[in-house]
Amino acid sequence: MGSGWSSEEERQPLLGPGLGPAPGAAWRSRGEAAAAAVVLPAAAPSPGRVYGRRWLVLLLFSLLGFVQGLVWNTWGPIQNSARQAYGFSSWDIALLVLWGPIGFMPCFAFMWLLDKRGLRITVLLTSFLMVLGTGLRCIPISDLMLKRRLIHAGQLLNGLAGPTVMNAAPFLSTTWFSADERATATAIASMLSYLGGACAFLVGPLVVPAPNGTAPLLASENSRAHIKDRIETVLYAEFGVVCLLFSATLAYFPPRPPLPPSVAAASQRLSYRRSFCRLLSNLRFLMIALAYAIPLGVFAGWSGVLDLILTPVHVSQVDAGWIGFWSIVGGCVVGIAMARFADFIRGMLKLILLLLFSGATLSSTWFTLTCLNSITHLPLTTVTLYASCILLGVFLNSSIPIFFELFVETVYPVPEGITCGVVTFLSNMFMGVLLFFLTFYHTDVKGSCLNSVSIVKNKTLNKN
Repeated sequence: MGSGWSSEEERQPLLGPGLGPAPGAAWRSRGEAAAAAVVLPAAAPSPGRVYGRRWLVLLLFSLLGFVQGLVWNTWGPIQNSARQAYGFSSWDIALLVLWGPIGFMPCFAFMWLLDKRGLRITVLLTSFLMVLGTGLRCIPISDLMLKRRLIHAGQLLNGLAGPTVMNAAPFLSTTWFSADERATATAIASMLSYLGGACAFLVGPLVVPAPNGTAPLLASENSRAHIKDRIETVLYAEFGVVCLLFSATLAYFPPRPPLPPSVAAASQRLSYRRSFCRLLSNLRFLMIALAYAIPLGVFAGWSGVLDLILTPVHVSQVDAGWIGFWSIVGGCVVGIAMARFADFIRGMLKLILLLLFSGATLSSTWFTLTCLNSITHLPLTTVTLYASCILLGVFLNSSIPIFFELFVETVYPVPEGITCGVVTFLSNMFMGVLLFFLTFYHTDVKGSCLNSVSIVKNKTLNKN
């Protein structure tokens, strides 16, 4: 941290005299900083230590990200039911999802807080915002107009929690985990937020009956009052889980371990201001950031309103939910496996990304041609929709932790929270643009944008 943006206590050496990196070590890559531990004098103590409690910290943070993603994606999978229960319009449904990227507007303030005050204060503020947001949605009011406003306000507060749960994973992994566990920890912490969004595709359609007759077991109960009661059950359950996580975080979430796990974790980092100068002047970083932000932002927004997009091709709410669920779950599983593979084999991050996005390009092309069946005359069936969407989600979502590691390696010693904050801000900006576009043109847009951005990304990665 820079001397102008951290307290005197935070600037004290973490490893003690003789154990920290040399004065010029802060300008080396994380791999070089970790390798420096090998050349320390044989009589010197170990340069770092890992603690068993690191898994508890990772679990609490990952669960917080899981629930934040679950709350963010509450309304997209049940948009037909929400329209009948609360009188939501297409604009309302898109805006409820859009509050997620809008919540990233103060992203740089959260990055500053993470850089200046550390992980505990930032996570506590994030969880408190989630408590307020989910609580507002549960206030029992009969006035539907006021109820809709409270739901929108709650979604915005939950969106404000997004910068921390999506940006701080590399910071947490560097602070608590050794070099051979960092990519895995980053993958778990970052992918659980997406897994929460995936579970919303499962929980919503299974708990809330659909008014379009896609849930035959509940067809006789699909009255407006019953649908509203089931939605409120989901809202109360989410509020209870968020309160439980806030209590656990308040009881135990240390800002950092007593001793850092590696030399890289104890290395001096750039100040907040110098970090932005370094990022904006690094052309390679900016190219990789765009290669991440455009396709991942578009896909995240597209997934959030998948039911809205697939309705014109007569895909039911339940089928759209299962497609979204399995596409994200598959991406999470493959992403964690890829990250574990990257922990053992260094120097292959670009190759892994190229392979993943080659598969994403083929999958998005398949999906696009299938949806344009009036032109291509390809069969539009449930099997083709499931297969193309799930493969697309697997290839795109599994690239997220690999990208995070590549970002941090590229611009070290810029703090991890600032680096990932910039790229996720860009990603959410493109997500917001897509959702705004779909608000007015969702009946005409099915999937061609995914095909285009995947091809663009492959070209960008090849240039780097």
